[in-house]
Amino acid sequence: MANKQGNLSINSENLFPIIKKWLYSDHDIFYRELISNGCDAVTKLNKLSGMGEVTIPEGKKERVVIVVDEKEHTIRVIDTGIGMTFDEVNEYINQIAFSGATAFIEKYKDKTSDDQIIGHFGLGFYSAFMVADQVTIDTLSCQEGAAPVHWTCNGGTEYSMEEGTRTEVGTEITLYLNEDSYEFSHEYRAREIIEKYCSFMPVEIFLFTTEAWEKQLEREATVVVEPETAAEEETAETAEGGEGAETTDEEKAADEEKKEEEPEPKSLSDTNPLWAKHPNDCTEEEYKDFYRKVFHDYKEPLFWIHLNMDYPFNLKGILYFPKINNEYESVEGTIKLYNNRVFIADNIKEVIPEFLLLLKGVIDCPDLPLNVSRSALQNDGFVKKISDYITKKVADKLNALCNTERESYEKYWEDIHPFIKYGCLKDEKFYDRVKDSLLFRDLSSKYLTLKDLNEMPSHMEDDPAAPKEEGKETPQKEVITVGYVTDEVQQSQYIRMYQDAGMNAVILPSNLDSPFITMLEQKNEKLHFQRIDADVTGDLHAEDEAVPQETADALTEIFRKALDREDLTVKVENLKDEGIASMLTLSEESRRMQEMLKMYGISDMGQDTPATLVLNARNPLVRYILENREGEHTEMFCKQVYDLAAISHEPMKADAMAEFVRRSNEIMLLLTK
Repeated sequence: MANKQGNLSINSENLFPIIKKWLYSDHDIFYRELISNGCDAVTKLNKLSGMGEVTIPEGKKERVVIVVDEKEHTIRVIDTGIGMTFDEVNEYINQIAFSGATAFIEKYKDKTSDDQIIGHFGLGFYSAFMVADQVTIDTLSCQEGAAPVHWTCNGGTEYSMEEGTRTEVGTEITLYLNEDSYEFSHEYRAREIIEKYCSFMPVEIFLFTTEAWEKQLEREATVVVEPETAAEEETAETAEGGEGAETTDEEKAADEEKKEEEPEPKSLSDTNPLWAKHPNDCTEEEYKDFYRKVFHDYKEPLFWIHLNMDYPFNLKGILYFPKINNEYESVEGTIKLYNNRVFIADNIKEVIPEFLLLLKGVIDCPDLPLNVSRSALQNDGFVKKISDYITKKVADKLNALCNTERESYEKYWEDIHPFIKYGCLKDEKFYDRVKDSLLFRDLSSKYLTLKDLNEMPSHMEDDPAAPKEEGKETPQKEVITVGYVTDEVQQSQYIRMYQDAGMNAVILPSNLDSPFITMLEQKNEKLHFQRIDADVTGDLHAEDEAVPQETADALTEIFRKALDREDLTVKVENLKDEGIASMLTLSEESRRMQEMLKMYGISDMGQDTPATLVLNARNPLVRYILENREGEHTEMFCKQVYDLAAISHEPMKADAMAEFVRRSNEIMLLLTK
């Protein structure tokens, strides 16, 4: 073989420094690229062997080995794959970005599928120069009579090629790290990166230090042949130790102990990941084990969806519904995106709809249109189709659970409803697909559907959106008012009143529920949601006559004076429950406006909550205040009655709560006098 020297075939002399520094956003990605190339080389050799074009020696190991040397600051990537000839190195390496994988697939497209070929040997190889000052390649092709090749490049555009010394078919790439990249030769750091990017590649991957690799080679070089007959065994013993030489029990025990001390190395790659299997071949325990292994979550997932699609695009994966909190803000899921088992990134929003990022899972799509560095997606309408497919599969799973496993679905609901509601808000198609599977828990812990709500009793009320004509009655519309509760503890007084009156309400505790019910009202014209403390409805009133106006005026004046609030809105009602002295109500419109302002970081705009104080004229304490308006303790009682209503309305501020406690103690002391 003639030596060869030359310049890399590059269109611009400025291209190579750009590749070295800016091709990849994360420099640790060179591990992924070099290991991917090694896996491709092994896969190609197997395919050629299957077609009868090459013969693989018996016992040849299929693997990619990473050898790190912290002292020498080197990394070796060794594969037992197809290897390269002198011409192939010149074509695939010296011409940057020429794809060896593409050429291989094109050549054998009629004889083999390309579903296990990961990527391209060419541009990915040059990621090595992001961390190395010098890179060498030692390779031997599987072609009969091929000579080994040694290739060297110091990071510039100059290289050298000559005949090498490698004796085993395959390729070894050695990186001599630059000073800024020494960390990558540390074993723990290498393991961390390989497990991140290469945990599921189709070829076994092993990591060694230089010392451990040398020991492993010594172990593999020692071949133990079991004698078939006693005569052969005696001949072997004589040859090893002379006449009568025998292996003692102590020596056998020592050999066994040594084997136990040196366990077989374990591959860092699971070559048959669960998502690559057919769902019918996976057990429940396997799904749970995979979840724990990948996401290190001690809590079991609620359920999962196994994605398995071959047409019109190839996509496989598993999406898990984890046990999550009720508040979307506190939830962070992880969906790992793979391209032919090579990790690309977490939570890529172009592929995974934003609301599904609450989930955990893996998605493998070999057809993803990645950019040249395989680190980002190209802008492609194909990606939108993948996203739509995933959304549809999630909706189908939810509907199937609701329809066929309703009891289990109801148990899951409290954990999954934030994600479903968020999805309905973000994706109209998703809402249309799952609207019949939306659940609402009522005061008796029974679950109602959207259809159940739409079948509740309705009434007629003024239609503010309808045009009004002078001299004609105000247009009305049919309305179904659904009461709801946001805090079962704080609003317990109202809940009891509702239940005593035979009324029902639904529980909506999430921050997402306010925009969610607004969206439901827009899509269901008859529905109107109203928190149970927004107003005193007719069913909560006693059947007595209306409160006299003079009584209402008198109590209004007394409370405004005692509380020093002339703007206080007071309503006096005859409520069924005489034990309730007062309530604070806030119109649904005002509450939603406040919640919207808070979402934008505007809190109350410096104004007091425009709540209405509702006094129960049938309550003994209210009657006492009316009859003793000039009494010594009337002002204190008025403040106490107001605070009792405020506590059931919203959390009190610190100074108001301190004053309420002090006043409560003072009132109790009155009973001792």
